[in-house]
Amino acid sequence: PTSTSTSTSLFMADDDDLTRFSRQQRRAGTDDRIVELRRPLGLVLEEDEKGNVFVETVAPRGNAARTGMVKEGDIVTMCSATFGDQMWTCRGAGLTRVLAAIRLRAGPTVNLVFENTDDTKRVRTNTNKAAKAAEVARERAQEKKDSLLKQLESDEKKLKKGKFLGLF
Repeated sequence: PTSTSTSTSLFMADDDDLTRFSRQQRRAGTDDRIVELRRPLGLVLEEDEKGNVFVETVAPRGNAARTGMVKEGDIVTMCSATFGDQMWTCRGAGLTRVLAAIRLRAGPTVNLVFENTDDTKRVRTNTNKAAKAAEVARERAQEKKDSLLKQLESDEKKLKKGKFLGLF
């Protein structure tokens, strides 16, 4: 039997890929911009056509403005879970769900992860790199599998002929 190698075409990550990838995460990454805000946040949030929530306005004297880390146009990508240290994705969740998550958070503060358009490009690039690395790993694994299969077939032929490593 001959094994055939199949290859998955590489693709550029889009918003659906980022949403799918981020839904698997429960913690913010080391490169993410995590901001701890006291309530009231001092933000006006809005939703785009894809259900992503972004900062429409930062109140000049609000809690968000005091941190200096939140800018208009930033996308809210993660939000604190109701309690504990876990974070939940906000990509594509919609304004109603994000506001409910902020409102239901236990305690006086909520952690939000913000991303601007440059951050989004970086995340897409990293997702593309990860997809390419996974494809290379799949190809190497397939090559190794094919090589081992050929070795096994060769050994089986030698065994049938009675010439297996000179032992039989």
